[in-house]
Amino acid sequence: MVEAELIKRAQAGDQTALVDLLRQIENSVYRSAYYILGNEHDALDAAQEALIRIYRKIHTFQEKAKFSTWVQRIVSNVCIDEYRAKKEAISIEEHELVIPDTQTVEEAVLLQDMSEDIQRAIGQLPDQYRIVVVLRYLQDFAYQEIAEALDLPLNTVKSYLFRARQQLQEKLLEYQGGVSKR
Repeated sequence: MVEAELIKRAQAGDQTALVDLLRQIENSVYRSAYYILGNEHDALDAAQEALIRIYRKIHTFQEKAKFSTWVQRIVSNVCIDEYRAKKEAISIEEHELVIPDTQTVEEAVLLQDMSEDIQRAIGQLPDQYRIVVVLRYLQDFAYQEIAEALDLPLNTVKSYLFRARQQLQEKLLEYQGGVSKR
């Protein structure tokens, strides 16, 4: 069934449609939470909390924004609440890298190292920068969608992304043994 139809049926009280809708978005919700929070345990908790909030608040969704933007706002708010509650340093755990048959082992190792460096650099960004980077580059949100999801002005989103890219570049140069501009 199409997402729009599931939303309408869920808002009308159809529990089966609501469960189907939640199943469709659960991987995306978890992925966002994981990249924002940086570890599996916290991401699972946050994803579960976000899905519960979506379940409880589906009747408040209005088609003024895309459903994915509305969902991402909920996930981001849950993750921000999690940060405030814990106030711990965030580290991004390693991901497995699937080696395509066309790559050499050396290329695969270089890609794995680069992937780990990028994840570590993202994990060291300030919270507001990390969230916009995750939404833009890992969830493929447009600038306007990020602004709506985080309830920020569009220019603030652009500024955060610009600063985040600068900081990521500096961190990656440091990791590669280069010299930072600062």
